[in-house]
Amino acid sequence: MVERSRRALVGSCGAASLALLAGCAGLTGGSGGGGDAEPADRTDQGTVEVAVGAGNGLSFAPADVRIDPGTTVVWEWTGEGGGHNVVDVDGAFESELTDEAGHTFEHTFEEAGIHEYVCTPHQTQGMRGVVRVVE
Repeated sequence: MVERSRRALVGSCGAASLALLAGCAGLTGGSGGGGDAEPADRTDQGTVEVAVGAGNGLSFAPADVRIDPGTTVVWEWTGEGGGHNVVDVDGAFESELTDEAGHTFEHTFEEAGIHEYVCTPHQTQGMRGVVRVVE
């Protein structure tokens, strides 16, 4: 009876560990941009805010946003999840690395296109985002 309980406990801990690892790796569809979820529509706004270190501390919120040309995106650090930065994968912009709550970084998107960005220390955990500039 004791052995059966021990096996059940070990089995449930193993399943919980796998679920936690999947979440950290971005396999649960949580934090990364460009997934199946609809982008947050922020067209007709001059400035759009995105939280850095949202949710579990390892995501952007919203991670996928649709804006008009000429819109400024302001990323604001929550202070959660350690040091973060915001780096365009094509090199168009890059913030400093910081863990300071309230720190901000901004970029104005002038031309239509899809701009993918990551937090370089946490990109392997799925911390990435997308800004979709639409006409």
